[in-house]
Amino acid sequence: MNQQQKEQYLREYSVLKAQGKPFFPYAVAKDSIMACIVMAVIIAMSLVLGAELGSKANPTTTTYVPRPEWYFFFLFEVLRVIKPPSLVPLATIGVPTIGMILLFLLPFYDRKPERRPERRPIATITGIAVIAAMAYLTYQGANAGSPTAIETPTPTAVVQAGGATRGEFEAGKQVVAQSGCLACHKIGENGNAGPGPNLSHIASRLPRQGIARTLVNPTAPMPSFKNLPPKKFQSIVNFLSQLK
Repeated sequence: MNQQQKEQYLREYSVLKAQGKPFFPYAVAKDSIMACIVMAVIIAMSLVLGAELGSKANPTTTTYVPRPEWYFFFLFEVLRVIKPPSLVPLATIGVPTIGMILLFLLPFYDRKPERRPERRPIATITGIAVIAAMAYLTYQGANAGSPTAIETPTPTAVVQAGGATRGEFEAGKQVVAQSGCLACHKIGENGNAGPGPNLSHIASRLPRQGIARTLVNPTAPMPSFKNLPPKKFQSIVNFLSQLK
């Protein structure tokens, strides 16, 4: 902005300011009315709908799947997308921090005096992109499956076999995810890399009988699965024996 534009802007601003109304009581009154409306809506919703209360907490359960509140779904989805353990700090701290810094610096790298959105393309595009990204990630996070689920491509042989074979594979995948195997093992990009070995290609190293024997008589600290219901035990064996 050159000196002439600055002087013109100041003249227009002084004229508009003289024609305007003072902040108090006009703007204060509008803000107060809107605040009262919002409070009335919240109170009415709490009286009509009530508070959403889940079942009583059970500290002994092993099937509970924690999920964040809805306003953290976009961060939850970012953490699901960025799966490698070495990149977890980037997903939890880096991405939100970078986004906040870019928003805070927006007034500095877009210094135009214009207020109309079409005349401020940088600010407008940035705002729309941020809102769209957060909305998309929130939607994806709200509709995401269990964070303990195993998300790995189904082997080609299983897909070609189809029918009962694929059904057994999917059932075993669910049982493995619910049995706590991912706490010590890694399957694809899911789970932890230790203390147990990587199970992504376990069928290439152990035959079906060897997998079943290991589940019954494992090496410490792995627990034994011999007391697991037979159907679930076979589901685990069916799933692991297809990972080649």
